[in-house]
Amino acid sequence: MARRTTAVVVGAGVAGTTTALSLRREGLDVTLVDAWEPGHPGAASGGEHRILRSSHGTDEFYAQLSREGRLGWLELGEQTGEELFVQCGAVMLAKEGNTAWEDASKKTLERLGIPHFVAPAHELPVRLPVMKADDIAYGLWEPEAGFVYAQRAVQAAVRQFLREGGKLRRARVVTDEAERPLLDGKPIAADVVVMACGAWMSGLFPRTLRRHLDVVRQNVIMIATPPGETGYDHTEFPCWIDHGNGAYGIPAAGGFGFKAVLVWRQLHIDLDREDRIVDETSIARTRRYLAARFPGLADQPISQMAVSQIANTADTHFMIDRHPEHRGMVLVAGDSGHLLKHGMAIGRFVAGLALERHETDERFRIRDRSSVDLASRPQ
Repeated sequence: MARRTTAVVVGAGVAGTTTALSLRREGLDVTLVDAWEPGHPGAASGGEHRILRSSHGTDEFYAQLSREGRLGWLELGEQTGEELFVQCGAVMLAKEGNTAWEDASKKTLERLGIPHFVAPAHELPVRLPVMKADDIAYGLWEPEAGFVYAQRAVQAAVRQFLREGGKLRRARVVTDEAERPLLDGKPIAADVVVMACGAWMSGLFPRTLRRHLDVVRQNVIMIATPPGETGYDHTEFPCWIDHGNGAYGIPAAGGFGFKAVLVWRQLHIDLDREDRIVDETSIARTRRYLAARFPGLADQPISQMAVSQIANTADTHFMIDRHPEHRGMVLVAGDSGHLLKHGMAIGRFVAGLALERHETDERFRIRDRSSVDLASRPQ
């Protein structure tokens, strides 16, 4: 294997930034390129925070990867002197008659020795007094889970990358008909090229990736908590996953409101022209959900709203693979809404693939995923 000394990573989101930092720590001369500033509002890695938990159904790989990601965010926080990960716990709500995913997750956590416990239905009113949980069979609790301050974490990783000798450049990268990336109108000249441009990967690699990716909007709404009420704060309430209702959320923290997100797949978003404005229908759906699950928040004002985009694959596994025609180029795509939690673990994996120290995992290969066993999906 020829020695690699230079690298260009395109995309300063979580995947690109952690990959650039990992390659720099391998001794390469690394340039990180993005069309905007790191953590910009339009990026999937932007926004305030993301849940970090290890429950992934039967999938041991993601459970272990998230544990590595948790340690990575803690280590980066120590290096930068910033709080990036908050350990407030996370509870998976197993809805009556629909507990298969939580049952499978519990068994996986047991096999791997990841801390967890089951809170039976009769305990939930005591443990989660602000939540209406009369339709919940049990709560699968991960006490060492929590959330990552997303934008803060990405920007902290960039600052650390620069402190360690990396270079950051603001520029637009396009591709030619052969899907070679062009910078300043010329093919990128580096021993290692990593393309990690989030939802924009579909347009940059139309022949290789477009048929595999579904780029959708994700509306995020944060609700102001009642004055003087601490029951919704991260010091008293965990992150939560409500699969039965297609919802999840993060307790109030960092001066932000209580985050409630309904996973509602909408029409494809025009990444370069569409306004990032939450529509009235999404607001109404969220309020109906809050009235049913968190009645104390039903009439509280919205404190913040945001729109991000998610590049989904059919099976929700990431795509991390070499370009089929350009051996020296690695593509990272299909974040499917759950990449950020894995943080530095993803960066190290991509760096190892780019340096040809290992092959990609079978689930990450660029391939047709149109026929997929939905039970195997990690989410």
